[in-house]
Amino acid sequence: MEYRRLGRTGLKVSEMCLGTMTFGTNDWGIDENRSRKIFNLAIEAGINFFDTANSYADGRSEQILGKLIREKGNRDKLVVATKVFNPIGHDINDSGTSRRHIVAEIENSLQRLQTDYIDLYQVHHVDRETPAEERLRALDDLIHQGKVRYIGCSNEYAWRLCDALWISETRNFARYESLQPKYNLLTRDIEEEILPLCREKEIGVIVWGPLAAGYLTGKYKPNQSPPEGSRLNYTQSTMDDFLKPQIQQTVETLDGIAKDLDKSMAEVALRWILDQDTITSVIVGATKVEQIRSNVGCSGWQLDKELLLRLSEVSSVTPRYPHSMEGHMHLRRSDAVNMPTLKGG
Repeated sequence: MEYRRLGRTGLKVSEMCLGTMTFGTNDWGIDENRSRKIFNLAIEAGINFFDTANSYADGRSEQILGKLIREKGNRDKLVVATKVFNPIGHDINDSGTSRRHIVAEIENSLQRLQTDYIDLYQVHHVDRETPAEERLRALDDLIHQGKVRYIGCSNEYAWRLCDALWISETRNFARYESLQPKYNLLTRDIEEEILPLCREKEIGVIVWGPLAAGYLTGKYKPNQSPPEGSRLNYTQSTMDDFLKPQIQQTVETLDGIAKDLDKSMAEVALRWILDQDTITSVIVGATKVEQIRSNVGCSGWQLDKELLLRLSEVSSVTPRYPHSMEGHMHLRRSDAVNMPTLKGG
């Protein structure tokens, strides 16, 4: 297992993060015993980074993770990340990122996780109703109180993240040190605005959904019913997406490369992400021990440039304005002396 710095911080996390959204979830039947097997295998593989949220399985995910860490007795060796935003009750103030909700939920998460501090406390979703100053000040207070080590956000817009960074700098608040976005070979939107911003501002990027709900594992086939117990909500719209030519070409190319390398499709799909500039870690969830055992095979090697390029090209996204116009304008500065329209001027 390899370890990378979380953004500009001195904290190092494993390049694979175990996502525990499935822990304690009845829909997938991940009870405490199965969660323990998955957790122990992750530890054995060298994973030191674990991600959960206060809303997963109505708090059961945090409870189980906390119990497993306590049993292992290695809390100081692990990096525990959780989140706040989603509704945890029916009261009007039981969601969001108001000071009231943040202050209440950090205590609940600490209790469920059986710990005195959270390594990385993240805003789960975009909150349009709470002023950024209120949210950031509340999170800054948690750091000063020793309840949180670092803060981050998830599913955020580039302009909002940039605004939050500016507020933190001008108000002397702790700033977001990480972003948790969706990113994979079939969903590459963050490459336009978000990844360049994270690169410029040294924000760690922790990817969720790296296997596109199983599309990139070869689990699903066109015109076939999904395997029993699979996580994909197989609606007609998702089937239509799967039948799009570019998606089929991407999956077929991935499958071919995986076979040539004697790797699984999941290993290659995860490796492609980890070989992208700016990526810190990929979150991999599991409902079976075998999934973790397979996915950890993405660590300890790299795709060669030719294979990396093949996957990038087949899954490429058509640039939108202003990228469609301005994406290569920087070349005009270095090439200006060779521009025909300037000769003889």
